[in-house]
Amino acid sequence: MPESKRFLLRLNPRLFEALRRWADEDLRSINAQIEYLLTDAARRAGRLPDKPVPRPRAATSADGDAGLDADAPPDGLSDAEGTAVSRR
Repeated sequence: MPESKRFLLRLNPRLFEALRRWADEDLRSINAQIEYLLTDAARRAGRLPDKPVPRPRAATSADGDAGLDADAPPDGLSDAEGTAVSRR
């Protein structure tokens, strides 16, 4: 699976702080929050298919625990327990 694309994003400081607080509330990194919001907006606009594309998973450790990608949004717009994430 291809790596995520990287690019520079300039944000207004007030918007950045609002996103940071929102990400903290949703237990996401700022990067994951921005990706989540853009994905949701693209789906609503009909620019992305409804079916989520699986993201690559980290390798399983020796004790059997799979690593988690802190910047990856939950699969299919759901939280860690698999329940639908509320839209604000």
